[in-house]
Amino acid sequence: MAIVRFWDPMKELSSLQNRMNRVFEETFGSPLYRGEQPGVGTWSPAVDIFDTGDEIIVKAEVPGLAKDQIHVEVENGVLTLHGERKFEREVKEENYHRVERTYGAFHRSFSLPGSVDAEKVRAEMKDGILEVRLGKREQAKPKQITVAVK
Repeated sequence: MAIVRFWDPMKELSSLQNRMNRVFEETFGSPLYRGEQPGVGTWSPAVDIFDTGDEIIVKAEVPGLAKDQIHVEVENGVLTLHGERKFEREVKEENYHRVERTYGAFHRSFSLPGSVDAEKVRAEMKDGILEVRLGKREQAKPKQITVAVK
């Protein structure tokens, strides 16, 4: 009985992609060797947004940024987060083997419901997470009207 080798098309595609990546990198070089700034482009921090009833909370992942590199604005019912992560120049570029982190400016905007009070906005950072708390306006309590029966 002959032994038949199982053919895995996904493994073959992955291998082909790796070989093509090597060909392009060897032919055109990496951004470091082309004189470009590595990892620079647009990026956007991932966010979680949830409502606790009393406030809306926005949590954004901004690792490596200091609080003075991030700006939070609430204007005309829109929350805007923007800032910039700069490429670190502590190591000579030719000494880098791989640059996967993204650098550059980011800008995120979110429409807010009318119940948000722009005067009740707080923001704080801890462990690379920016937390913005948007307090809500005091809502008018429901009014009960008794109906008289005649």
